[in-house]
Amino acid sequence: MKSTTDYISPESCDSLPGLFLARVAKSPDSVAYHYCNKMSDKWHTATWKEMAQTVSRWRHALQQENLETGDRVAVMLPNCPEWVAYDLAALSLGLIVVPLFANDRPGNIAHILENSESKIFLCPGIQYWQHLSPDLDQLNSLQRIITIDFCQISKDDPRITCITNWLPDSLESTPAYSPVIHETASIVYTSGTTGLPKGVMLSHRNILENSYGGLLCMDIYPGDTFLSFLPLSHMLERTVGYYLPMMAGARVAFARSIADLANDLVTIKPTVLVAVPRIFERIYAGVIRKIASKPKPLITLFHKAVETGWNSFLHQQGRAPWSIALLLHPILDVLVAQKIRDKLGGRLRVIITGGAPLSAEISKFFIGLGLPLYQGYGLTETSPIVSVNRPEDNRPDGVGKPLIGIEIKIDDEQELLVRGSYVMQGYWKNDQATAKTIDSDGWFHTGDKASFTDGHIRITGRLKEIIVLSNGEKVALTDMEMAIAMDLLFEHNVVIGEGRPFLSMIGVLNQPLWEELAEQLGVSPDPESLKQPEVHSAILARLEKLLSQFPGFVFIKEVALSLAPWTVENGLLTPTLKLKRTVIEKHMEDEIKRIYDQ
Repeated sequence: MKSTTDYISPESCDSLPGLFLARVAKSPDSVAYHYCNKMSDKWHTATWKEMAQTVSRWRHALQQENLETGDRVAVMLPNCPEWVAYDLAALSLGLIVVPLFANDRPGNIAHILENSESKIFLCPGIQYWQHLSPDLDQLNSLQRIITIDFCQISKDDPRITCITNWLPDSLESTPAYSPVIHETASIVYTSGTTGLPKGVMLSHRNILENSYGGLLCMDIYPGDTFLSFLPLSHMLERTVGYYLPMMAGARVAFARSIADLANDLVTIKPTVLVAVPRIFERIYAGVIRKIASKPKPLITLFHKAVETGWNSFLHQQGRAPWSIALLLHPILDVLVAQKIRDKLGGRLRVIITGGAPLSAEISKFFIGLGLPLYQGYGLTETSPIVSVNRPEDNRPDGVGKPLIGIEIKIDDEQELLVRGSYVMQGYWKNDQATAKTIDSDGWFHTGDKASFTDGHIRITGRLKEIIVLSNGEKVALTDMEMAIAMDLLFEHNVVIGEGRPFLSMIGVLNQPLWEELAEQLGVSPDPESLKQPEVHSAILARLEKLLSQFPGFVFIKEVALSLAPWTVENGLLTPTLKLKRTVIEKHMEDEIKRIYDQ
């Protein structure tokens, strides 16, 4: 049993701000946050004691806004100390924090602010607000808009103020912290792959107990450094990358941006990383693409290193016998694996992935290179962690064992049900959706199909993503799309066929790899060539190979191809980089009609 001496348990604090105060008292002079100043481009640190002083200034400023307990206040910033200060100050006054994704679409932002009736809105700058204002001008609930960067006073909207004018210059006396553990702490809107996002109400207790349950699954130490780059508006980052390290006394470094991630990894040298599968897919694709350009002996050496590392992992886990080939592992590790680990900072002890399935091939790749990858599972509605693999029992083909204090069961339709203190209070102003999701016995219906063997959960598909062809055959879309994504040519793909006679695929191709394929086929690399028969034949042949392990009726008969990326900005991806299937099908409806009208 590991020592939890440095941990702060939920029982010892009555709220999330109570957790913060306990950490300040326990380690006031330890570094809490590491961040880069945009103006000077230099890295700075803030201790817990310094953060407490900062939070006091934010509390005083919020007090001047005539807010009442339970009022909603919204924040839309990149990860930074200001996000943390605003969150803790608001929570300490009994306010409810509504986080928004900084790269979300204006229409979604407007819906969230209106639906939550947020009174305060913290955003990056006046220019950003002006970009949003056509969608947000009619929001009557907003009484104050606070901007951080590019500060200037707006003559057109008296609600707008700059952070330097809004925060007091010196520390002011503030009242005692007021929230209690059962009250709502935050309304977190699901990113919504279909329809408008719903507001998930999470209490202080939900988040505190989930953070502690997650902490008990891993060895996290005060000397650990988390690199925070997944948005804090995402509950995985907020719980695991913000409150959990606060419980453990670890420090958090805020990455500058996704574009700067590679440099930040080398600069910060984190020991803990939390991310969604898309990040690991991109790293995998980059490494594989680079390796493919090397001489054949080096390619062979690389793959041998991954294979040997994987076999060594299985042996250490007690799931494979020792073999003489493992004697090569230390040599291959130095020649190959260590060089890749160094590009990720060289110190990673714990890598958590969640939010969507990660393919077994990519898991094997990272683990084979000596990178300690642990796949977990959860939802916004469960604060979010339900389960995670453990270092001593890491099975990458599943999502691990349930956290302590949570109940699970698999119903007759193989749906995974969850019950316990991590489950949300309900959906904000949507009793009908709440009753549909949480039954009378308190079981939360995840919508995911799963199996439960040897204490491990394995997600086998989504109930609503099982489609039925017109011949009655059932197809699991997620499994197919993950198999297709293993070919780096396919940047994105969506399989369709509900109620239709055959399956087809809508895909976005990787530009450099498409150019290579076009040269091999002797066609022009421009987008028009994607419609040529020889291109379709080559693509279908690749798909057939990728899907060779599926039943015979599972094959792609037609494709619609594009080079135009699917992004958050054009509304085809959620802010957490999940595909918006319904929106994509609508976007490509002419191509889909062409396929099925042939």
